[in-house]
Amino acid sequence: MKHLNLLWDDQKIVITDQQTTKEIPNGSQSPCLDVVKQITDCLPQFQDYEGIVVNNLNQPVFEEEGKTYDVAQLLSESSHQVCVLAGENDDAEALLKSAREDFVWKMKYVGYHPGKDEYSVESLLTVGNGYFGLRGTLPEMKISDGHYPATYFAGLYNQAKSKVGDAEIFNEDFVNAPNGQYISVKVDGELVDVSSQKVVSLTRTLNLKNGLFESHMVIELQNGRQLQIDTSKIANMENTREYAIQYSVTPLNFSGEMEIISEIDGSVYNYNVERYRSLEQHHLDVLKTEAEQNKALLVARTRQSQFTIIEKSELMGDAVKAAEIENEIQGEKVIQTMKVQVQENQAAVIEKYVHMECLTNEQLDKVEEHVQAEVQPKSFEAMMDETAKAWKELWEKTDITIEGDLMSQKLIHLHTFHLLVSASPNGNKGLDASITARGLHGEAYRGHIFWDEIFILPFYIMHFPGTAKQILMYRYKRLGAAKEAAKEAGYEGAMFPWQSGLDGTEQSQEIHLNPMTGNWDKDYSRLQRHVSLAVAYNIWLYWNNTHDKEYMEQYGAEILMEIARFWESAAAYDEESGRYSIDKVMGPDEFHETYPGTEEGGLKNNAYTNMMVVWLFEFIDQLKTIISEDALTSIMEKTETKQDDIALMDDIKTKLALDIDEDGIIGQYEGYFQLKEVDWDYYREKYGNIYRMDRILRAEGLSADDYKVAKQADTLMIFYNFSKEKVDDILSDLKYELPKNYLTKNLQYYLDRTSHGSTLSRVVHSQLAAMVGNDDLAWQLYQEALYSDYQDIQGGTTAEGIHAGVMAATIYITLTTFAGIDIRESKLHVNPHLPEQWTQIKFNIDLDQIHYTFDMTQDTCCVTADRDTEIIYKDQVVTLTANQPQELR
Repeated sequence: MKHLNLLWDDQKIVITDQQTTKEIPNGSQSPCLDVVKQITDCLPQFQDYEGIVVNNLNQPVFEEEGKTYDVAQLLSESSHQVCVLAGENDDAEALLKSAREDFVWKMKYVGYHPGKDEYSVESLLTVGNGYFGLRGTLPEMKISDGHYPATYFAGLYNQAKSKVGDAEIFNEDFVNAPNGQYISVKVDGELVDVSSQKVVSLTRTLNLKNGLFESHMVIELQNGRQLQIDTSKIANMENTREYAIQYSVTPLNFSGEMEIISEIDGSVYNYNVERYRSLEQHHLDVLKTEAEQNKALLVARTRQSQFTIIEKSELMGDAVKAAEIENEIQGEKVIQTMKVQVQENQAAVIEKYVHMECLTNEQLDKVEEHVQAEVQPKSFEAMMDETAKAWKELWEKTDITIEGDLMSQKLIHLHTFHLLVSASPNGNKGLDASITARGLHGEAYRGHIFWDEIFILPFYIMHFPGTAKQILMYRYKRLGAAKEAAKEAGYEGAMFPWQSGLDGTEQSQEIHLNPMTGNWDKDYSRLQRHVSLAVAYNIWLYWNNTHDKEYMEQYGAEILMEIARFWESAAAYDEESGRYSIDKVMGPDEFHETYPGTEEGGLKNNAYTNMMVVWLFEFIDQLKTIISEDALTSIMEKTETKQDDIALMDDIKTKLALDIDEDGIIGQYEGYFQLKEVDWDYYREKYGNIYRMDRILRAEGLSADDYKVAKQADTLMIFYNFSKEKVDDILSDLKYELPKNYLTKNLQYYLDRTSHGSTLSRVVHSQLAAMVGNDDLAWQLYQEALYSDYQDIQGGTTAEGIHAGVMAATIYITLTTFAGIDIRESKLHVNPHLPEQWTQIKFNIDLDQIHYTFDMTQDTCCVTADRDTEIIYKDQVVTLTANQPQELR
């Protein structure tokens, strides 16, 4: 393996590959960002190398600009080649091979920087299994501005009343459950607390392959005594009601007595999102606290929703003497203290096993049974074996292997991991829950369910259709609430809420805090009725790739019909134009809520919404070919749908209005072309980060409603959902004629007016750029989306949880835009177009009960199916024989 050698000394840095040598003066004498950049800038002069070996570097970690950097990691990420530090007698080849495996499968963070940076790290180091998530904090941490330990259960919500000015508002929150992770150490009466003591060093890693979180910390107490604390944590992916912590404490400069303290803390509250902190934060009542020897129990209940959380812990390990543990109930906490005699440089090790259940209000009669039930604690090693095996099985289905680009590989692993933490076939069995916009990682958007499902569900449809079906059932179980909402708003059918939580009622805020002004502004976001179309789209995509007739007859078709009835009732005919209009809606853009000079929320003829309605009515017409005649008759009776309704839908789908100008630009909504243009250069120079242009304009006394400015793709979103050919058909059905290059024109027009205030914006525009042949732009936007959480490009939003939608969408783009997989047709279509940075990609998908394995290079595509089938490869029908690899060109 050819690699570069990098010799680092006080005067210069010498880079060589035995043929080329480059010297860089080292005036700083120690690592810094400027020197690392100089090294990176030199690397293109070297060719065909597969790694960098740094020799003689005495300072592998450095501090700059309030952050801590690891030199090897920084060089690896900037060069896209693995970098290792080596001594004189080390085997460089072996080091590079091992480091390459670690790099693409492990997240690593060095240092401790309290505040938003720390909060973001904790989100990205979250472990979980779909049933619960544990933020990636150290065991010693408690809720503060500096760091935020939290435990989240899928579907755990509670509503609370808050006072805002003279008004009372009600918000449903994603509840931070009791903290069973807490472990700390006390020496001579001084408790280890990272926020008030000197953290000499701290490294945290997350192994994405098996879900193992590890931290290694050296901390100095006020009296000068130093401790090395090593922690390992896993959330069991096999038995998803349990997790374990292994905690090792080594005194580095003293011997004597220490106290190790373990807690289950029920006094926790919601504190993750700064702008929510003026609102009610407490959601739990502690009902029961017990401790006996090495066991502890805490039972808590949410105050309004009446969920019951039962947490049981057991302490184990050589340092644990059960009979000598001091147990104390202190308010809403169970505190267990162990006195341990320690010798300098010798570790005291304990293990903490935690079992958790979250029971709904419908299971109140089962609470005592679960409280009394005995749990069988496992050693950390035994649980590690279980969870590693479960993760291995998940990765066998979902892993995407990319050659030629280490960072794309690493970040695709990261995104896949966090999707499986957010929802998995293991943890979601029997759950009545969907996937929150921020996973089981944080409290942004109060853990609610949005249209992000349209970006998330394809991952599960392609890999775990059973889990996808279960997530779709979340919507069916809330169909009654959607019907009631439509009725109250004066519509027919079902109107799903923009923000959904526990019971399917609308949970969007009526007022929204603008952090730039401190004002609470009126919030019209609930007018984003297109969320119902996202539900319909996911049902169609699930059907198209499973042909699950039973689901469609019992559930799916009914939801579709109710959604269609809603849009039928929302459309009004205009005699003068001869077209139907849909009013009082908002599009995906979100910046535009009202017309200039008006106080009433909602816009008319949003292009994305109207085109999706046309598609929906077309799909309704196809139901008679999908389900039995008896089933269709039964559904029409149940939904009170008449033949006249079907006829009206057929008429609407050919006459819905769009606003299209003479250049073929499809107006985002009626009246959009009359809005003012934004001076982008002015705002970029003044504010730098202009992602949230709506808030910036409000801070300037202006409104986004007056300007052609978008948060994310709106009109263009239709091309993410469907091929251009399908969109052409929709426009043709509506009897609109556009120029042949209309897509290229529309893409440029809206890119020039979009601030990318949502990370999802980049994904959609990346796919569109690829569709029009702009490969450079497609790659640039894809990379920005891929890095968006890892680098927290929105300046602190990752602190409030990962962006599940963009993580799923980057995986989808990898498989669709680049690997060329199209699961939206009647047969699987394959038309690869790999980025030039990738030499090979391998992956699996499961569609219509067929397991496919793909191995693609820039020139070839090898595909294997486990059943006889046909696919369309570059517009040609290809017959595949079961289990016989076929190479295509």
